[in-house]
Amino acid sequence: MKVQHVLMLTAGLLLSNVALADDGAALMKKNNCGTCHQAEKKTVGPSIKAIAEKYKGDATAADKLAIKVRKGGSGAFGSMAMPATPAKASDEDIKAMVAYILK
Repeated sequence: MKVQHVLMLTAGLLLSNVALADDGAALMKKNNCGTCHQAEKKTVGPSIKAIAEKYKGDATAADKLAIKVRKGGSGAFGSMAMPATPAKASDEDIKAMVAYILK
């Protein structure tokens, strides 16, 4: 019986990680991030792939990017400024989007 509980818990955790990634993609779409950030191609802003590569191995990347997404700014990928994310996006939404980007 205990083995079943462990297996169910493990499956639930794995599925929650998939859901978080899906939520991140959906939240990016909802917040119009795709207007400037494509999956693999640089447009107005860097691609999601380029952002993930730049921060790969940086243990503080999620916190740095969450601040950048919330407040906006420029300089990390060039001079084009990224606008601040509107307050309608919660901090949890931003964390989910950043997790999706860094996956």
